[in-house]
Parts: sequence; C-alpha cells; structure tokens
Amino acid sequence: MGGERLGSWVVSYTGMSADNIKGLLLAVSSSLFIGASFIVKKKGLKKAGASGVRAGVGGYSYLLEPLWWIGLITMVVGEIANFAAYAFAPAILVTPLGALSIIISAVLARIILREKLHTFGVLGCILCVVGSTTIVLHAPPEREIESVAEVWDLATEPAFLLYAAIVLAAAFVLIFHFVPKYGQTHIMVYIGICSLFGSLSVMSVKALGIALKLTFSGMNQLVYPQTWFFTLVVIACIVTQMNYLNKALDTFNTAVVSPIYYTMFTSLTILASVIMFKDWDRQNPTQIVTEMCGFVTILSGTFLLHKTKDMVDGLQQSLPIRIPKHVDEDAYESEGIPLRSAADGIPLRSPRGTEGIPLRSAADGIPLRSSRGTESFRSTS
Repeated sequence: MGGERLGSWVVSYTGMSADNIKGLLLAVSSSLFIGASFIVKKKGLKKAGASGVRAGVGGYSYLLEPLWWIGLITMVVGEIANFAAYAFAPAILVTPLGALSIIISAVLARIILREKLHTFGVLGCILCVVGSTTIVLHAPPEREIESVAEVWDLATEPAFLLYAAIVLAAAFVLIFHFVPKYGQTHIMVYIGICSLFGSLSVMSVKALGIALKLTFSGMNQLVYPQTWFFTLVVIACIVTQMNYLNKALDTFNTAVVSPIYYTMFTSLTILASVIMFKDWDRQNPTQIVTEMCGFVTILSGTFLLHKTKDMVDGLQQSLPIRIPKHVDEDAYESEGIPLRSAADGIPLRSPRGTEGIPLRSAADGIPLRSSRGTESFRSTS
C-alpha cells in the first residue's frame, strides 16, 4: 500500500508515467553494472595479454582469464537490466542514461587502473548528470503497442529499412576494408562497428522486450515468427559488438573508449528510435529542443572526460615525458607520442612513422630523440 502511494506521488510530482519510472530505475542500475564491467574486463584483458596473444591483435587468451569472465557476468547483469528498461521506456530516455556508466568507468579507472581524472573530468561527470536529468524530465511517454506484429510493421517501413541497409553496408565496409589496415591505430574503426550494430540491437531488444512483457501479461507473443527473428538479430548484433568492443578496450585507453563509444552509440540509437518508433511525433517542439540540449550537455561532459584523460592538476618538475598507451604492468608498445614540457607546459608531438627526429625542450635546451616502438628517450648534449 505504501509502495503504491509512493509510486503515485512520484508520478504526480515528476509528470512521468509509471512505465517510464520503471525504465528509469532499471537504466540507472544497468549503468552501474556496465560501468564497473568496463574496468574489470580491462583488467582481465591486461592480465591475459601479459601471458598470451592480446585481443587487440586477434588473440582469445582472455577466455581463460577468470577476471575477464567476472567482468562479462557483470556486464550481462547490466545488459539484462538495460534490456528490461527498453520494455518499459522509450529508447530516447533509456539510451542517454548510459552516460552514468561513463562516470562509473572514469572513477573506477582512476582507482583501479590508475588512469588519470583531471578536475575538468570531474566537471564532465557533472555535465553528464545534468544532461541525463534534463532528458529524463522531458522524455516522451512509451508508445502503446499491443503485439509484436505491430513492432514488425514499424520495422519494415521504408524509412527504417533504408536506415538498416545503410548501417549494415557501413559496418561491413569497416570490417572488411578498414579493420585490417587501421584497426590498431584508429579508435573510430572498432567503435564505429560497435555503434552501428548497437543501434540495430537496441531496436531489436526493444521489440523483444515488448514481446516478453506482453507474454507475461497474458498475451502470448512467442507464437509469432517475428519474435524469434528479433531474437536472432539481438544475438548476432551483441556477439559482434562484444568482439569489437574487446578489441577497442585492449588496444586503446578506457577513458577514450567509453565516451566515444557512448557518443556514437547513443546518437545512432536515438536516430534509429526516432525513425522506427517515431518518438518525436508524441512531443511538442519545446520538449524536443530541451531533450537535444540535454543530449548536447552530455556530449560536452564526455568530451571533457576525453580531452582531459591524461592531464594532471598542476605542473610536475621533471623532464618531458612520454604518455604510454598502457601505463601499468603490461609493457606494450606505446601509442602515441604526446610529449609535455613540465617547465613550460608546451606540448610537443613527434610525428608517427618518423624515426629519430630530435625534439628540444624550450626550457632546458636538452634535445630528446624519440624512437618508435621503444619505451625511453635518449638525452644528448
């Protein structure tokens, strides 16, 4: 009785429907589990890569690492909660709340992986929360759907069929043309594949979630072949996403992967939802603009988290240093080559593919020579 009164009070106070509130709570809990899983899986990938072939170059030794499986189970729990959230609330409400997983991931990356979180990174986390709150308060109500056949009709309209064709074409071009050449050097290749398939998986997850919700309420949807088709699409898309997400996490910094993946995945999912479920047809222009402002606020937060991932508060009195891709126990080849002069704060960058180019610190006049693939710089007088 008290729970019903509390629910009625929340509904009347926020103006949100009961289903939207259920979806909101499930989405928040999902973000907590998924944010933690990024860190646990990254730790497992590093341990596996130290004794076997790294996932980033096609290895699967991480399948023998218990820590990776713990991370996987944590992610599965989060995805189940996320799956249930889509059955109750529109994608335009559930998907942007994934920004909360970025906050969890950034905080735990600092604590467990010892990746840096600048003061502006904290500001980025706050912006993500503000943007998420804005979207939650102005999200459209869930569309009333009475059978999975109705979802199938929406999915087979020309506009969404065109979107799906473009997504699949772009994904296959990335997989067969760009991955062999640029997968290890350009983060957008792996994340682009994950995001493209992700937008289709969310639409199928929502369709499957609606089918199960209707089935549990007494209207059996398992007799429809469309339900099983959506199930197959979900499985295929999620397997593909996990494969390339593992490659991205193993190859690039977690603080970079999380915000970029979130931005691309959320943008494409919102676009797919607007096309398929016509979310904006149930809103006025003011609500739509407010939602977009909230989304832009979240993007600003993720941008700050990304740009400040290797910054530290204050200046350290030391010679210019190189920021490696992996900064702890696995001495993999360093990625990039940002150099920072601690004395004057002037960033120096050595070009990729160039051997032995002398770089000079303006403050102390000490020439430094970078060698690609090595972990140190030689000082000459």
